[in-house]
Amino acid sequence: MISISDSAQDHFRRILESQGVVGMGIRLAAVHPGTVKADCKLEFCEPSDLDGREWMLECNGFKLYVDATSTQWLDGAEIDYLNSATGGQLTIRAPHIKGREPGVDASIIERVRYVLDAEVAPQLAAHGGRVTLEEIDADGVVVLRFGGGCHGCGMVEVTVREGIEKTLIARVPGVTAVRDATDHSGGDAPYIKR
Repeated sequence: MISISDSAQDHFRRILESQGVVGMGIRLAAVHPGTVKADCKLEFCEPSDLDGREWMLECNGFKLYVDATSTQWLDGAEIDYLNSATGGQLTIRAPHIKGREPGVDASIIERVRYVLDAEVAPQLAAHGGRVTLEEIDADGVVVLRFGGGCHGCGMVEVTVREGIEKTLIARVPGVTAVRDATDHSGGDAPYIKR
C-alpha cells in the first residue's frame, strides 16, 4: 500500500490541470530496485502510455499508476509535499526499495547474493561490468563469473582480491575466499585491456 498526503495530491492535481490533457495521471516506478542505487521515478502519463498492468491509486482529481514490476519495492511508500517560502519539497520514502537484507537465519547463498546485488553489482555496472554467483563450496569459497566490461579486464584480479573478497568476508560469516571462474582470454569490451 502506498500513501500519498493531501498536500502531495493537491500539488500533483495543480500540475496536471496545467497540462490540459484529459485523463493524464502520474506514474511511479522503482529504478534499480534492490540495489544501493535504487530510486523512485515520477512522470506524467497519458492513458495511451499505460499497458494495463499498472496498479492504480485513485487520488483527489487524478490517478497515480504504479509500474507493475515496482509494486513489491514500493509497498509501504509515503509521498508527501511540504510547502515552503522557496516553493516546496516533494519527498518519497520507500523503505523497501533497496531490498531487505537477509536475516541471520538466511542461508549463506542468500546473504552472498544480497551483498553482490546491493553493493558489488552497482559498482561494476559503473564500468559496464556484471557478476554472477556460480557456487559456494563446502569450505566457504565463493566462485564468481564476470561479464560485460569485467570480462577480460586487466583489473579483475585486483577487484576480486581487494574489493569483492574483502567485502564478502567482512559482511557474510562463513565466506573464506572468492575465486573467479571466468576465462578472461576473451571479452568483447574489457574496461581495462590486459
